[in-house]
Amino acid sequence: MKFPVSPHIRGVHFPPISEVKGWVAGAPPGRPLIDLCQAVPDYPPARELTDHLKGLLDDPLLAKYSPDEGLPEVREAVCARYGRTYGANISPARLCLTIGASQAFWLAMVTLCRAGDEVIVQLPCYFDHPMALDILGIRCVYAPFIETTGGVPSVEGISALISPRTRAILLVTPSNPTGVVTPPATIHKLYHLAERHRIALVLDETYSDFIAGGIRPHDLFTAPNWVDHFVHIMSFGKTYALTGYRAGCLAASEEFIHHALKAQDTMAVCQPRITQHAVKFGADNLDRWVAENRRIMERRHDRFVAEFTRPGNPFTLAASGTFFAWVRHPWPGKSGRYAARRLVEEAGILTLPGEVFGPGLTDYLRLAFGNIREETFPEAAERFRAFAA
Repeated sequence: MKFPVSPHIRGVHFPPISEVKGWVAGAPPGRPLIDLCQAVPDYPPARELTDHLKGLLDDPLLAKYSPDEGLPEVREAVCARYGRTYGANISPARLCLTIGASQAFWLAMVTLCRAGDEVIVQLPCYFDHPMALDILGIRCVYAPFIETTGGVPSVEGISALISPRTRAILLVTPSNPTGVVTPPATIHKLYHLAERHRIALVLDETYSDFIAGGIRPHDLFTAPNWVDHFVHIMSFGKTYALTGYRAGCLAASEEFIHHALKAQDTMAVCQPRITQHAVKFGADNLDRWVAENRRIMERRHDRFVAEFTRPGNPFTLAASGTFFAWVRHPWPGKSGRYAARRLVEEAGILTLPGEVFGPGLTDYLRLAFGNIREETFPEAAERFRAFAA
């Protein structure tokens, strides 16, 4: 290659899932691979949803652009769902439909920040977030992972990290990679901290529909002034098993969305219409289906934890939630990549190394069990336990 590549992107690590899946060639032959790498539901979308979409395929409008922010009727349906889920009184003007939560995050960051600004990022963090911030020249200021609290953020610790360059506090809840749910009281304290410092609290709640018991994640949307310091990122890809449809959403003040649409128009123009119709059908019709799948994932989590924590496992469960387990590997001084490669090559288990989720996390691995069946859990646990020998 004869032309220069941006130094920002040179310093960004390669997509971790693509890196780890490149190791599969070294897996033991003749042994089924257990994929604990990527957090995708193993079940298909609801049959009634796919049947509904089939009936739309002959409509020529399906192949056309929509408004940048999304079709009005789809945003109305999403607003109604926010009302049921959060008790929110939210108008369509405060929503922008996006190509997955990842694009919603980019829109939020380019609207909030410029190169040289800072965002406080709670560790361990979803790896795409620091990758995007690094590319944009925005500095990540990391709030440390506290294993004794299961990774629940420390409001006092985050407060101490705020500087004149801070533009936002970023939090993923339920956490990817730990699965831990940040308590509503902590979220409210973080909102008031952001309010005092005139910065934004950015919540990515991609997995909020899988919180055990289906409890309300928080009540921020019920505050009359929530738009002043709150930016919300949501994904319907996991909720409706539509990960390949790239179904995301950004919620913020009307003014914020107005400015975010400038970036939306230059980046993607709009969410695909077929995805929008899928989201509307889900929002209108699939609350019970979503709840049933949440209960399936709760049972999987409980079964996985029971199998994994039986005596004799050299891997230690540090934290877990409906989709994820965050575990400490048994090789002190060795990296997460060392541990993850050994698991692929000796046990046929695919995981993600802890260091891709932020600095100082080489002792950990992320396990995602949304895409494997319950009957696989005993075999998976035995493969981990085999390292005790």
